[in-house]
Amino acid sequence: MPELPDVEAYRAALEVRAVGHTLGGVRVRGVFLLRTVEPPLPAFAGLRLTGTRRIGKRLVLAFEESDPRYLVLHLMLAGRLGWAKPGAGLPGKRGQAAFDFDDGTLLLTEAGSRRMASLHAVVGERALASFDPGGVEPVTASPDAFAEALGRERHTLKRALTTPSLFAGIGGAYADEILHEAELSPVTLTSSLDPDQVERLRSACRSVLTRWTAHLSEGVEAGRWPKVTAFQEGMAVHGRYRQPCPRCGAPVQRIRYAERETNYCATCQTGGVVLADRALSRLLGKDWPRSLESWEERVGGSGGARADGSGRSP
Repeated sequence: MPELPDVEAYRAALEVRAVGHTLGGVRVRGVFLLRTVEPPLPAFAGLRLTGTRRIGKRLVLAFEESDPRYLVLHLMLAGRLGWAKPGAGLPGKRGQAAFDFDDGTLLLTEAGSRRMASLHAVVGERALASFDPGGVEPVTASPDAFAEALGRERHTLKRALTTPSLFAGIGGAYADEILHEAELSPVTLTSSLDPDQVERLRSACRSVLTRWTAHLSEGVEAGRWPKVTAFQEGMAVHGRYRQPCPRCGAPVQRIRYAERETNYCATCQTGGVVLADRALSRLLGKDWPRSLESWEERVGGSGGARADGSGRSP
């Protein structure tokens, strides 16, 4: 799912390519994509794009200034944006919508068979504000605001970071990277952190999200379109199961819960404890290896979700 750095990179690219240009119209193929009927999409034809915003993981296209109208995109799991020549056709089965500007076409594609991306058309700041779940911006939040958001609900750190009402724009991928940089376990409870750990987590949020936003936005001023993928080369742990941790060299572990996966380093983040994957720990029972050393001896470095038996998802 595109997260804060990905959406910011798309936003930066659109600021260069589309802001100030006129929208000729919107072509929608995906029958489940458009979630509103008022105002109708034809009402945006001929309007000038005045700016872009990000609300959490949503990308906002702002039109006109005296009577502001907005198109609000949520790419969900598999939605991606591309830029093509004016009037470009929608690509194959993946093409869901085309936004035809006078200088080029913004294409929305969605891989797979599940159609989860959404497009809303709204008028006015009040209507736009309804899309904000209320989480603090993790890059700019003050120490007090960050600590307040973190302590508002009792969750594991992975769940807290990915809760939109607490923190804006963070999903599973960057939460893994943040927790690795902060050297904190994904299953540690928010209520158990001391002030130094809270500040370490805040610093890691700022560092990871700022660094990846800059990396993905590289070259947009020169016309390069951001490459947003589920697994980015250069990440420390996310998507790197069984590969060496860049900090200590130990194999990256994973927690699997339903369709979600958490990656972490047992040496750097959990004191060498391998967190039990629900399915595998049930299968192995008392034979589940509790340490990284015993896990490597038994199964060669694989890993998985919750050794504490709480049953919570991370």
